Amino acid sequence: MSPRRNRPRAADRPQDRRGSEYGLERTELWRGEEWVVRRITGGAAAKHYRCPGCDQEIPPGVPHVVSWPQAGAVDDRRHWHGSCWNARDRRGARPARSRNAPRY
Repeated sequence: MSPRRNRPRAADRPQDRRGSEYGLERTELWRGEEWVVRRITGGAAAKHYRCPGCDQEIPPGVPHVVSWPQAGAVDDRRHWHGSCWNARDRRGARPARSRNAPRY
């Protein structure tokens, strides 16, 4: 008798597991509105973005989240750090400040 396999085989795993994490869109309910959410891999992130949750820059090559209201336009897309998106109820979108404005 051969020993029992402790890890599941690749055929036993769900096929869409990786697809649900990166690249595919899903909808989430936030503040009574449906938002379309897409995770972007580090290799697909090629530009600098400003996270509305922490007001910090997201440099190229950093995985992040893109979200927009389902009823909104393409211009409503916002790029968030993954942790900021997960904590969006604790940190709302902050207003953009000017470059010379104090941080307090």
